[in-house]
Amino acid sequence: MTNLSRLATLAALAAPLLLSACASGGGRTATTLYDFGPLPPATAAPAPTPLPALIVADVDGPPALDSERMQYRLLYADARQARPYAYNQWTSTPPQLLTQRIKARLAQAGVKVLTATDVGSGAPMLRLELDDFAQNFASATQSSGALTVRASLFRSHRLVDQRTFQRSSPAPSADAAGGAHALADASDALAADLLAWLATLPPQ
Repeated sequence: MTNLSRLATLAALAAPLLLSACASGGGRTATTLYDFGPLPPATAAPAPTPLPALIVADVDGPPALDSERMQYRLLYADARQARPYAYNQWTSTPPQLLTQRIKARLAQAGVKVLTATDVGSGAPMLRLELDDFAQNFASATQSSGALTVRASLFRSHRLVDQRTFQRSSPAPSADAAGGAHALADASDALAADLLAWLATLPPQ
């Protein structure tokens, strides 16, 4: 075997080890953190305030989303497999990010947002369950941010109404930064859906 052949063989054997070290955090690549960014300004003609005051419980989610990892799915390869980005993370878990965004959006619309500790106020309570939150790749260059939330409104511990919302927004780039942008847009659209839904419910 020539020296050139030996070098090629050693490089082929070393490649999986290098990839493994990178995936396990053994490299020196810094982790980039993302959140939803600043709250966009309110629209010129905001929707009618659905409720004067509302208790908004923290968003619940499955164990797989109880992490700062940014996840994506390759729909064109295996849609059932959620994959984490190696060097990109959220600043907090998706349920926490969504809780903060929904509360901010409701307050921006004129709703007095209360916490679960204000249950004695007699205000209705909104509970949100996050079922899906990921960047989905339809191809290697095209992706979108998708989320699914089940919303339930309670008054005096009795269920008033329940609805499932799904939102998807295109990503401006096929990477983690694009996914963060798309999921922020999808979350804002979901907040608008919640406001419209709450406005249809009876006041008492």
